Amino acid sequence: MSAFVEALGRVPPLLAQHVLLAAAALLIGIAISLPLAIWSARSPSVARVALGFASLVQTIPSLALLALFYPLLLWLSGLVGGGIPALGFLPSLIALTLYALLPILRNGVAGLHGIDRAVLQAADAVGMTPGQKLRLVEAPLVAPVLVAGIRTAAVWTIGAATLSTTVGQPSLGDLIFAGLQTQNWALVLAGCVAAAGLALAVDALIGAIERGLRTRRRGIWMIATAVLLVGLAAATTPLWARHDDRRVVVGAKNFSEQYILARLIGARLSAAGYHVDYRDGLGSAVVFGAVAGGDVDVYVDYAGTIWTGAMQRKDVPAPAKMIAAIGDWAKRTSGVGVVGALGFENAYAFAMKADVAKRLGVATLDDLAPRSSDLTLGSDLEFLERPEWAAVKRAYPLRFAATKPYSPTFMYRALASGDADVISAFSSDGRIAADRLVVLADPRHAIPSYDAILLVAPARARDAAFLAAIKPLVGRIPVAAMRAANYQVDRDTAKRTPEQAAAWLAQRIAP
Repeated sequence: MSAFVEALGRVPPLLAQHVLLAAAALLIGIAISLPLAIWSARSPSVARVALGFASLVQTIPSLALLALFYPLLLWLSGLVGGGIPALGFLPSLIALTLYALLPILRNGVAGLHGIDRAVLQAADAVGMTPGQKLRLVEAPLVAPVLVAGIRTAAVWTIGAATLSTTVGQPSLGDLIFAGLQTQNWALVLAGCVAAAGLALAVDALIGAIERGLRTRRRGIWMIATAVLLVGLAAATTPLWARHDDRRVVVGAKNFSEQYILARLIGARLSAAGYHVDYRDGLGSAVVFGAVAGGDVDVYVDYAGTIWTGAMQRKDVPAPAKMIAAIGDWAKRTSGVGVVGALGFENAYAFAMKADVAKRLGVATLDDLAPRSSDLTLGSDLEFLERPEWAAVKRAYPLRFAATKPYSPTFMYRALASGDADVISAFSSDGRIAADRLVVLADPRHAIPSYDAILLVAPARARDAAFLAAIKPLVGRIPVAAMRAANYQVDRDTAKRTPEQAAAWLAQRIAP
């Protein structure tokens, strides 16, 4: 229970961001849908196009729609010379607004078509203009149906807003994603309860507005509207009270090591007088774009990820040369600063259970290749689409019977349960030793080095106080300490939070 109460303490600032995003998307959706519904009710051809487009949007998974706006906004920003944010609030707002359109638009059109023609003819007979007829006759009659559509859109929008975490927008999804990755079920429960409670409260208030309009009881819908507006203002209070002069954002990808390192960096920045926010659960391409655009001030990436992904390099130089080349490229192309390597490597490493590897006689990827057609590969969510996997397939004739992506935590469980025979593990993961896994050698050096490196946004690369706070981490984290910290978060019993593991790691690397 104490863990759940502690998790609830993280809800208010994320709830404020969640409410602001969902409310903005819903209001814009209403502003677009109302005139479009009127136009569609009067023009069948417009109705076919508008409703068809809104229906098409609903067929696209919300996570995919959010991701699609990242490259689109990057392209638009390039066309106009920059200035359009591709991450965070804007792509989330656009995607959620599109999701809000269909129920409002459909109910608005259906409501207008459902008005008794005799009522409309009577309005024409007394000489009402089209504007008067819309305002005095059609609007009051269609309002209950329209508000019902808004009610549906509101619940959809609040639910889908949890996915905005993946594109760098804080929301209650931060708790859910972080909890799933670290198996901290208190965080998952807190995020789900808060999101569900918000959706139920908004649904009840809009439902009261709908009943008040339907029964023509003005007091009910006015009180419900007032409560809704007051609740919106109260929920977003943490945003308006914030002083941002010393506020920084620390980014993290979607696995335990990243959460720990983000908290380690955040603790040092807090000690230096900065106010720290965290952006967790970001994908590799998203987080580098975020630091280049200044949406994230600092994060830890891996040399091989930048080398093969952002730089599109296929050669495999020595680690020191790779890091130097990454630093030159990052500064030249985006102004991103490479502060230095932390002292450990977290490379992709194919791993198997020791008894299975011994039985099959597999010690290297060369040994694995002829056996792979009878085996299942479990990977993290990114690996099968990454250039490293393409490089491994070019170097070794691997032909797995099946490939299954998992979140990193469940990937190890799939190996333990037999659902996967081989996994794309991480070399700094404590579960490799704890689960007695065998790491297969890469004799053809298909996988580059993955030294952990500190990257900072262009503005922070010139901030002496900021750099002074994080530079002491460079070269200070041995792989054994990182493995131990990771295992504290990933193990099934006596788990620690990323904050606790970061505090433990800070003590171990202190001079």
